Amino acid sequence: MPSRMVLVTGLSGAGKTQALRYLEDMGYFCVDNLPPTLIPKFAELCAQSARRINNIALVVDIRGGEFFQTLFKVLNELERSDVNSDILYLEASDEALIRRYKESRRRHPLGGHGEVLRNVQEERHLLEEIRGRADKIIDTSNMTNQQLKKKLGELFGGDSEASQLLITVISFGFKYGIPLDSDLVMDVRFLPNPHYDPVMRPLTGNDPPVRDFVFDSPVTARFMEKFTDLVEFLIPRYIEEGKTTLMIAIGCTGGVHRSVALVNRLGEILRQKEYRVTVRHRDIGKTG
Repeated sequence: MPSRMVLVTGLSGAGKTQALRYLEDMGYFCVDNLPPTLIPKFAELCAQSARRINNIALVVDIRGGEFFQTLFKVLNELERSDVNSDILYLEASDEALIRRYKESRRRHPLGGHGEVLRNVQEERHLLEEIRGRADKIIDTSNMTNQQLKKKLGELFGGDSEASQLLITVISFGFKYGIPLDSDLVMDVRFLPNPHYDPVMRPLTGNDPPVRDFVFDSPVTARFMEKFTDLVEFLIPRYIEEGKTTLMIAIGCTGGVHRSVALVNRLGEILRQKEYRVTVRHRDIGKTG
């Protein structure tokens, strides 16, 4: 069984879809509008999948119609299982919900007529019992999307803020073009180039002779110190702004020697800071 399940429910227009996106960014396997009767089977399938799925998040609300009425039976089953489940209930004031429906021009799920306030009040009444069973309640009336994301991170994120950001450090060669999805690009073609040494030319930045040659330069050591300070300053700022992925691209001429050595070193430094880091060398196998 998954180690954690978050059941997202609450009022239509209160931000359940947005919350599900943020939970997905935090590594949860997410499904919107799953009929409650399928929840136990779904949890079982996740546990049996080849890729171990530890955290799942499901939106369950009145869009499920008659299926929604079986939710309490399912919740009782979950309490008897070994699934660590939380009910997250999202709500907002009548004024906020009406404003959001007017802005989006979408029809309320209970809207057989055009009276949004009447629909909101009816739904609020229907959900009173599930609200009473909620483990966590968030009022999004005056929340920005960023504030909602931060709150969800506090409630359901990992043990550290670093777990909320996935960092990719990639080496590349300028002769093959800059990676299109880069966030930060650094040109290190000013560093001493091992390519001009016949012994090191067939090697890469993964090999000790090339790595040592690159880092024996005082310029490299000074640059690495300053660039690492910049990256370590920026990462918390990106996390505060809600960024979930960050690609740092370091390029030299061919993407084989200098950039590879520096990417490896930066990856090591960031891992020591307990950030989630992936290191990739895009052009290391290319020739010509």
